[in-house]
Amino acid sequence: MNYDLKLLDCTLRDGGYVNNWNWGFEKARQIINLLVKSNVDIVEVGFLRNVDNYNPHVTVCNRIEELNKLLPTNHGNTMFSAMAMRSNYDISKLRDYSGNGIEMIRITAHDYDIKDGMDFAREVKSKGYKLSINPINIMGYSDNEILWILDQVNQIQPYQFSIVDTFGSMKRRDLDRIVSIADNNLDSNIRLALHLHENMSMGFHLAQNFVDKHLNRPVSVDASLMGMGRIPGNLPIELIADYLNDYTESNYDIDHMMDAIQDYISPLKGNTEWGYTPAYFLSARYNLHRNYAEYYLNKGDLTNRDINHILSRFDNSKKTAFDSKYADSVYEKYKNNIIDDSEDRKNLSTSLRGKKIVVIAPGSSIVQYHDTIGEYANQEDVITFSVNFIPTDYSLNYAFFSNNKRFDSITEFSCKTIVTSNLKNNNADYVINYNTLSGAFDQGCNSLIMLLKLLKDMDVEKVYLAGADGYSMDGQDYYSDSLRSYSVHDNSFNLAVSEAIKKIDINLSFITPSGYSR
Repeated sequence: MNYDLKLLDCTLRDGGYVNNWNWGFEKARQIINLLVKSNVDIVEVGFLRNVDNYNPHVTVCNRIEELNKLLPTNHGNTMFSAMAMRSNYDISKLRDYSGNGIEMIRITAHDYDIKDGMDFAREVKSKGYKLSINPINIMGYSDNEILWILDQVNQIQPYQFSIVDTFGSMKRRDLDRIVSIADNNLDSNIRLALHLHENMSMGFHLAQNFVDKHLNRPVSVDASLMGMGRIPGNLPIELIADYLNDYTESNYDIDHMMDAIQDYISPLKGNTEWGYTPAYFLSARYNLHRNYAEYYLNKGDLTNRDINHILSRFDNSKKTAFDSKYADSVYEKYKNNIIDDSEDRKNLSTSLRGKKIVVIAPGSSIVQYHDTIGEYANQEDVITFSVNFIPTDYSLNYAFFSNNKRFDSITEFSCKTIVTSNLKNNNADYVINYNTLSGAFDQGCNSLIMLLKLLKDMDVEKVYLAGADGYSMDGQDYYSDSLRSYSVHDNSFNLAVSEAIKKIDINLSFITPSGYSR
């Protein structure tokens, strides 16, 4: 059975979150051409947004005439669209529809400005465009709020209304509920669309379920080449197109989609991965903005279990719009497990006072300079520490941990352990209050800085530092692959660490070359 179903490709718009929409003019044109040849019903060309200048290589523009330059002369039955958000686009820049070029404008608004978004939608429609109303995060609305939106939509009479699972938190029963509300309350002439994200790897399953409902109204499904989109990505258009070819009377040409993927999309995925990751599942689980998952991943000291517990503590009012200050406050409260560490500090101080200390950090230089480090470590009155790992080829007295991920990865300890109080379920020899050490570095938790601050408190005579190589952009400078950091840092981070070391004012020398020795 065939019915009015359209497939919309949003690669150049939603996929642009991966490459900052910098496709290159000719590459963008070629992608559009291949999608037209694939018989895709609607191709979204990019964003209408307030930007300073027109850049022909970027699919974010002030004016629709600029996006129209990307369109082929011969486009068969393919319609073209653009997206505009009420909060970042001046509608006065949008000229009336001329009868050519981009025909549909999809508008978005958040829950906090949805009423203004409806007025924005009316202005778009008044300019003669096919209108699609795409409220952000449909899962964040109650049933009554959805009914209010649908009543507004019926008054406006757009071409299309879209169910948008912004945070990828939708499951099958959620889809069934929301589609039922929409289908029973939306005027039957208005197309019902679906836009999915892959936080829970549910996109293809939900899209099939939606298509198979065979609603008695026109419908549409959004997707992108190879699922390209803001991490973790979108529904892959080649998968849903193949499904529609098999189970409806659709005739999408998968070969041209494969050509577009091979020539233009796969090379990008080699540089920037998108796809399912546990942290994005967790943000979807609590229906949170995905930036929170990214933010905590970049902290570098949290396990997925930690992220789960942190996200579970979020206030409902903070879920929709990302708030870095709020994220930090929840993070600090989670980490700040205050204990009475006076006895452990006293005992540790007795053992270390007046001693020389060799601190071994996990940089790759500890392999090259093994013998040199050994000469320092084997001197009398020298005590050897490691930071957040236990090397197999050095003899240690203590290992210091402030990172749950690193501590949890150790199955056997060959030395005494010192941990900060944020570590859970530890059986360490010494536990030190996290909050007494965490303020030593302005950019957050840094285990090396925390250890140096602790050693300063212990009145040690001298510290020799090895393996503190500093961060590199490729993240390759680590003792082993399992210790590699996937946080993004540049040289400014190394300078910040260097300044923090100076502020501690400890008697310190570098045994190995270091990006911190400035």
